[in-house]
Formats: sequence, C-alpha cells, structure tokens
Amino acid sequence: MPMDPLLARARALWEGLAAAPVSFAPGGGVSVVASPESSLCPAGWVGVVSLGGAAVVTAPTKRSAALVRDGLAALPVAAVADADAVREVLPVAQVLGPAALSYVSPDTFLSASPGGQAVRQLPSDHPELRSLEEAAGEDDAEEAALSEITSPAFVVRAGGGVVAAAGYRSWPGGVAHISVLTDPVWRGRGLARVTASATVVHAFAAGLLPQWRARPPASRRVAVALGFQELGAQLSVELAWM
Repeated sequence: MPMDPLLARARALWEGLAAAPVSFAPGGGVSVVASPESSLCPAGWVGVVSLGGAAVVTAPTKRSAALVRDGLAALPVAAVADADAVREVLPVAQVLGPAALSYVSPDTFLSASPGGQAVRQLPSDHPELRSLEEAAGEDDAEEAALSEITSPAFVVRAGGGVVAAAGYRSWPGGVAHISVLTDPVWRGRGLARVTASATVVHAFAAGLLPQWRARPPASRRVAVALGFQELGAQLSVELAWM
C-alpha cells in the first residue's frame, strides 16, 4: 500500500534533520544512530521522533547510542516518545516534550473564517509582536517561538495593539513550521485559529508543507480544527550520565 504523502514528507524532513544515515523502518520499529550534529534535539541530547508507527532516534555519541538502543528495545514503538516510559528504561536527567507533530495538505485543510476580525500582515520583526510576547509571558512566548518566524506575521489587532499573531519559520525540505500566540486576555475567541489559517494559506501559496508542533492541549485542538493530522511526536532527552 502506498504511504500517505503527508507521512512520507514528514518522515523525509526528520530523516534529514537527523544529520546521519537513518530512516523510519517501513515495517515499524526504532532506528537509533549516533549523530552529534542532529537537529532532532538540543546539542548533546537524545532526540526521538515517532511518526506513523516507526521512530528514528539520534544520540550524541556511539556509546550513548548503544545505551539508548538497548534501553528503548524494551518499549513498544508507541512508547518511545513517552517521557514517563523512557524514564523507566534510560537514565534521564531532563526531558523536553513530548510534543505532537501534525501536518495538513490542501485537500484536508479547513480554513477558518475571520468573521468580524480583520487579519492583517506585519513584518516578522515588528515591535508589536514583541509586545504581544511580553503580554503572553515568557513560557508561552518561548513555546510559540514567534520571534523565529521567517514569514510575515498574520495578526489581529484590538485595543490599539496586536492581540493574536501567527506565522511560520521555513524549515529544510519545504516545511513551514507554524507559530501561534494569543494574548491571554483574548483567548477562547478563535483568534489563534483565524491567524493560523491565514498562515497556512500563505505557506501553501509558497509550496510549503505546514507543520504544527505542540504540547498544550489547547494548541493541539486548534490544529485539529484546521484539519491538521497528528502523525506522531517528538521528545528530547538529556541522559543523566553524559
């Protein structure tokens, strides 16, 4: 059976980011490789990406790769991106994630009507975006990474300032990594969905594959409302003995 094109493109992206010869096993399973230059995780960490019943894992050294390979062998593929399960089989100092990885195609995209909200474009370095990040707080601003976008920002204004914004950062392999942020006072009004919808339209026009990476349930719900499909998850692990 032919592979889902979304899954195929997502896997190709992460195989490239692994920066070492590794691939998602066609029949499922976990492939572990030593890759000190991996972009699956922070430098010196172990990176895990699970997509469609298979996973690729990078470790910073051959020694750590062997440890990780042996440890993860005790887990089903579905559990290798589960922080609690990984803690049971590896000496973990700290983790980032897991974060759900979702993708959408033009055929499955569910555009959000702006309703009475006007969506406008701003340059990615506009000062009002930094003000929005301050209003959202450090944790939410870091999660959204709005400061890293390379596209224009798609925003909704109210009360003299930007209260919601979205954009994307161009990743290798023709991927648009989506960022979305809403002022806490203005959440629950569909503004994330509206601004993200405009961002996805822009990404499609540029021939890019939109990617939504999220941990908070609210963010994952917005992705689902726009037609994104959760295909897997990403987890970064720092080993305690490294």
